[in-house]
Amino acid sequence: MSTSAYHDTTAGMTPPPPGCPVDHDWSPLSADYLRDPYEVAAQLRERGGAFYAEQLGYVVITSMADIEAVFTDHDTFASTNVQDPVFPLDERAQAVLAAPDFDPIAVMSNRPEPDHGRIRVFTRQGFSNRRLKMIEPFIRARTTELIHRMLAHGPPAEFVQAVAFPLPGETVFRWIGFPHADDDQLKQWCLGRKSFSWGHPTGDEQAAIAEELLAYWRYSREFVAARREQRGDDFTSELLDAHEADSDALSYREVESIVYGLSFAGHEPVTALLSNCLLCLLSRREQWDELCADPTLVVNAVEEVLRYESSQISWRRVTTRPTTLAGYDLPAGTKIFMNFAAANRQPEVFEDADRFDIHRPNANRNISFGKGIHYCLGAMLAKVEARIVVAELATRVPSLRLVPDQPITHSANITFRGPERLLVDWDR
Repeated sequence: MSTSAYHDTTAGMTPPPPGCPVDHDWSPLSADYLRDPYEVAAQLRERGGAFYAEQLGYVVITSMADIEAVFTDHDTFASTNVQDPVFPLDERAQAVLAAPDFDPIAVMSNRPEPDHGRIRVFTRQGFSNRRLKMIEPFIRARTTELIHRMLAHGPPAEFVQAVAFPLPGETVFRWIGFPHADDDQLKQWCLGRKSFSWGHPTGDEQAAIAEELLAYWRYSREFVAARREQRGDDFTSELLDAHEADSDALSYREVESIVYGLSFAGHEPVTALLSNCLLCLLSRREQWDELCADPTLVVNAVEEVLRYESSQISWRRVTTRPTTLAGYDLPAGTKIFMNFAAANRQPEVFEDADRFDIHRPNANRNISFGKGIHYCLGAMLAKVEARIVVAELATRVPSLRLVPDQPITHSANITFRGPERLLVDWDR
């Protein structure tokens, strides 16, 4: 059974493919792009084709057709680099992660075929409708509690810390089976992961994050070992049952690694989605009022948020063999940066693409959860959380509004996008 490390911490930048245009200046970590990626992404898209971003070391593609072509040709465009740091790590971080027991392996988002398909059989079962129905009462109850606490403290409130940050983490922790008593520690360990794999942290920051990754991996291993002795009604126990039924189909270290990887995937992007929902809806009063009057509109409203202000504005791939993409010949080993911010507002795909519209008929055409065999398994769970939160707020606090003139900032990373803070107000 072929395996590879969960994070490749040594990969360097690759040179531009012969004949591919080179942009010496653009970076997804630049201040103007972090502030508003959509205006810049539109300019990149209008150039046509693809280009090599020298600051990043990736070939950037911007059209929906090219991105969908990459997603659906998994033999040519591998997902093996999606969890890797964008830039080589500092020696101190490398030393921490060289610990003999730090050995998680690629399992889902970054595992190529045929192993990806083999493992996905078991993880897909964990995201079944049955388990969604089991976790939904927890999501509803916890949403009610968090919103009640926010309202009880009185306006204004900071929504990210009040609701958007705690809810997704606690939801995925209950899904996995982690005990409630460990929530605060688990959330802290997850905080640095975004910067580690998708940002450009300093050497000191890298070393600190590496220590957290090591601690979280050790915690995950100990938790799986405990569940091996005493099962619960949770996803980890289901994976262990599958492993013991056929250890050749699902190895024990794959179970450990799925648990290690799942918490971030179900946490950070959903926090951003919940905050982006309010950012989009509350700044368009007529659409928020319409949703308050008819909460059934929330389903399409969440899809439109995913399109217009996605919590994930890029993803990565690497070529496994020479190929042609967007009219350029790319050698094997070329790193690909798929710019969702450009594709999700492509005017040939979405009419009046820069307008937010909760009635948009093809809002679900967005590419924010990927496509093909690597389509995000947790997409439905994320959407359920967002629908529940938005519907609950629309019902309980129709006067909810954004505090005017507040600065909106985003963390410096190439992929995940949501406000770091979001102040809201309402009528008492």
